[in-house]
Amino acid sequence: MRAGQTKLYLTQLRGGFSHSARLEFSLTQYVAVQDFGGMVSLAIDQAADATFGTANGHSRPLSVDESALPTDDISSHEQLNSRNDGTTCEKPGSADSQSPASTAAEAQRLGMLPEPPSFPQLSNNTPTSPKPSAKRMPSEGEDEEPATAKGFQRSASPTSAMHRNKGALYEKVGEEGVCKMHKFSLYETTSRYYLVGGDITDRKFRILKIDRTADSGDLIVAEDEIVYTKKEMNQLLNAVDDGNRVSGGLRLKCSTWGLLGFIRFTGAYYMLLITKRSQVAMIGGHYIYQVDGTELVSLTVSSSSRFRLDRDAEETRFVGILSNLDLSRSFYFSYSYDITRTLQHNIVRERQTLRSGNADIPERSHNSMFVWNHHLLDPASRALRNTDDWCLPVIHGFVDQARLSIYGRTIYITIIARRSRFFAGARFLKRGANDLGYVANDVETEQIVSEMLTTSFHGPGPELFANPNYTSYVQHRGSIPLYWTQDNTGVTPKPDIEMNLIDPFYSAAALHFDDLFERYGAPLYVLNLVKSRERTPRESILLKEYTNAIEYLNQFLPKDKTTLYKAWDMSRASKSRDQDVIGTLESIAEDVVTATGFFRNGSTESKDLQMQNGVARTNCIDCLDRTNAAQFVIGKRALGHQLHALGVISDTSVDYDTDAVNLFTHMYHDHGDTIAIQYGGSHLVNTMETYRKINQWTSHSRDMVESFKRYYNNSFLDRQRQEAYNLFLGNYIFVQGQPMLWDLTTDYYLHHADPRLWSGKSRKSYIKWYTPENLRTRELPDATQPQGPLAGKSLSFFDDYWLEYYRPLALSSFGKVFSYKMNSTFRYIPFKSTQDGKYDLSPFRVRATHDHDTPEKVRQRKEVSIVTPQEGTSTDRSAGAPQVISPTKHTELPSWLHSQLSESTPLRSGVMQNVELNSHGIVQAAKDDGSAGKPVKDKSAVTQWTLNQFYSNSLNPSVTDSEAHEYQRYISHPLNLPLVTTTDIPPNPNADFLVHINSNAPDAMISMPSNEEDIADYTEFLNVGEDPLTVFEADTPKKRYKAYRQWLKGKSLFKQQRLDP
Repeated sequence: MRAGQTKLYLTQLRGGFSHSARLEFSLTQYVAVQDFGGMVSLAIDQAADATFGTANGHSRPLSVDESALPTDDISSHEQLNSRNDGTTCEKPGSADSQSPASTAAEAQRLGMLPEPPSFPQLSNNTPTSPKPSAKRMPSEGEDEEPATAKGFQRSASPTSAMHRNKGALYEKVGEEGVCKMHKFSLYETTSRYYLVGGDITDRKFRILKIDRTADSGDLIVAEDEIVYTKKEMNQLLNAVDDGNRVSGGLRLKCSTWGLLGFIRFTGAYYMLLITKRSQVAMIGGHYIYQVDGTELVSLTVSSSSRFRLDRDAEETRFVGILSNLDLSRSFYFSYSYDITRTLQHNIVRERQTLRSGNADIPERSHNSMFVWNHHLLDPASRALRNTDDWCLPVIHGFVDQARLSIYGRTIYITIIARRSRFFAGARFLKRGANDLGYVANDVETEQIVSEMLTTSFHGPGPELFANPNYTSYVQHRGSIPLYWTQDNTGVTPKPDIEMNLIDPFYSAAALHFDDLFERYGAPLYVLNLVKSRERTPRESILLKEYTNAIEYLNQFLPKDKTTLYKAWDMSRASKSRDQDVIGTLESIAEDVVTATGFFRNGSTESKDLQMQNGVARTNCIDCLDRTNAAQFVIGKRALGHQLHALGVISDTSVDYDTDAVNLFTHMYHDHGDTIAIQYGGSHLVNTMETYRKINQWTSHSRDMVESFKRYYNNSFLDRQRQEAYNLFLGNYIFVQGQPMLWDLTTDYYLHHADPRLWSGKSRKSYIKWYTPENLRTRELPDATQPQGPLAGKSLSFFDDYWLEYYRPLALSSFGKVFSYKMNSTFRYIPFKSTQDGKYDLSPFRVRATHDHDTPEKVRQRKEVSIVTPQEGTSTDRSAGAPQVISPTKHTELPSWLHSQLSESTPLRSGVMQNVELNSHGIVQAAKDDGSAGKPVKDKSAVTQWTLNQFYSNSLNPSVTDSEAHEYQRYISHPLNLPLVTTTDIPPNPNADFLVHINSNAPDAMISMPSNEEDIADYTEFLNVGEDPLTVFEADTPKKRYKAYRQWLKGKSLFKQQRLDP
């Protein structure tokens, strides 16, 4: 961007709650925006300050970011900022205002306004580059804000009074208009840390003081509840700087996006900060970020550390164990949206708040099951009064978002996977369930499908949290809720499954299912995909026990709330040729979605309002490959219902090989890969291509590599990862005199309840194992308007999404806005095919090709006509030239060969030999007529002809006369000699046979040297036991088993010398 030119985004408001286009303009241009409803009118006539008026009457000032402006325009920028907060925009046409033309001319005279840039036209041609500018914008792949936070911009030592005026108004935390902090700066002195937090507008600030001289094990934090302006915060920090000049003053330690909490190992506390982030999704105007970088900061003073030498070594080892957990992969947070709970739960909670009329906004009750930094938040909750204002809860799992473009309509698909922190760990180290009912690899997957006609959760009217364009569907995966383990200390990639405890009342399964009833309601649809038939029983052991558990628990549930159970050996079906894996999963998916339903928001008067009651619980032995494929098919079926509910498609199903399903497949493939890495250590071994039998050669080689990676990680790296999980999640807490984490032989007691704690308590009834309140049908509250004391409150009091999403005070560009750079179905459109106007842009059109691994692989195939030199010089075609007949539909040919054979152009003679057609219309080789021709120089043409000829010869095999004669001579060769020789000569003997008999005289046979040992060995060799393939202990001294004896002693079987004859 050139010097003096500033781009701003204004957003047109529609009814106060709508999504609208952003307009790009220069500060010196006159812009008038008026929507079609006439509700908002905006006018800016010069490079001066303005007020952004919203539909509900609140005014928002318009300003620019100082850091984004050129350095040579400081004077003009200071003129922009030299205003009072109460100043309003001058109306166009007033006496004091200038015209746009005069303002632009004045700016051109001063050199502030450059020439307007040139933009390429909307076409499929290669765009022309714009003219080079003096100052370019950042990379288009960046977010609206940089990945690394910028520190609080302090000025020099103040020349004016540093204290606040006694008559100044102190704004308290919790008052209306105080926004949540989005950016933090950590300052340090020799005795304290100062954490300065600012809101998203960079206008309101708060400060937190942390003591660095506290005794070991104590956390002393002072929270200031006063909200400061930027000027006041600058004065406060300067005052702290002046007071500590003797000891070095106030220094900036780092800038951060949030505080994850405090953790302690053997001595003093550490605080964990988010240093880098990136946008991954947007829901209802609220952004979801991925943690890309963290920093662990010690609260102690290094010069006055009270640690002993032996404690320093232990502390260093604990820090090293924690570093094995990569917090920069698959950890997510949000400032204003509760990502620990589903969309349905969040909407219901907000509506219950509206109906209750409670004036005090309740604290967000996060689901602690998915808050992975729960252990780090405990010290903060004890030391702070407003923990949520300073600390951010993070989830571990997967988040992705993509866009469907349907002839101008925009549909967002969001996938959020939340991994439970209970009984969390690596694959072979965490199996089954613990005695509290928590299962291993417990993951909740939610898919949100929304039409972005409006951004927020609110409907027109306004009706709060009643936007009918939001739908969601939730699934669940988890290990089989029984007491079972697998010992991976050996070298086998598939250890035996052991049932550690046989519980006739299935207490762990009862606790687990009751927890699912509490989270999702009833009914539960359990899809069990373990193997049913095995040579050595492994998974089938769990199949029988799991089936018995569900049958036992179902007999006590009400008839209309019983658990729906489906057991199917998916692995065996995928290897069978007569079973359709995808078809069976599609049938199961329809039953699942019909039984549980899905959530669709809206007003209570609308008949389209739906609630999801129940959940589909899918599992295999690992809950990875087969489970992800089954969840994809269920999610695909739910996607069809969600799109149908939004009015996008007329049917409730979407076809495979469409752009929409291909995009959804890639999202679920990434989802499965991420979950597999977190639990198994490698990507998915079997993907949807494996079960759909697409690209089997490439998928098989990939599956082998991933199998080896998973085996390596499970054998050598899982122990370290499990220690990091136990330390970060608080499963292990250091206690003086207790064993260290690395000295534990097992972590069983870290994940199971202490028997001394629950042995004296009364057990839950084995018959009434469920909670009746959890079986009730979920209903959405009908309140969409504030009641009681909440009546008359502005929208920002309930949902302040406006500033976070639209950022009216920030400098940005289209290339950095997340909604514009999001992955979409446009990646799957071959733009070269759209030039003739015959390409269907619908994302629901079935494409012919299966090569959708990556959009870059889909290429247009070149159609080549191969001609001889004689035909190349003539334009006429012989009348006797053979014509290519399109093969029938039942001919098993690939799609690319169908397209080649369906061309209307006749196939001309080849460069090496002529071709002819058989009775089925298939090209086959003909006899060489001796015509000589020069080879075609086009290598691609020769390759195409050779490939077609090879395919024809493979489908129509033939042999020459010489080959048939040689084969007949081979089968007539006298090799069919009798197994037992006699002295009798057979009738009509062959001449060669007689020569062979006469060459071995009986005297020569008798005169052969032999001893008793050879005869004994020969006799032993002829003695064949009842089980000749089994080597018994009595056979080991025999000479023939010498190599076997050496192998049993540990010697390599392949490095031994040859046995004596």
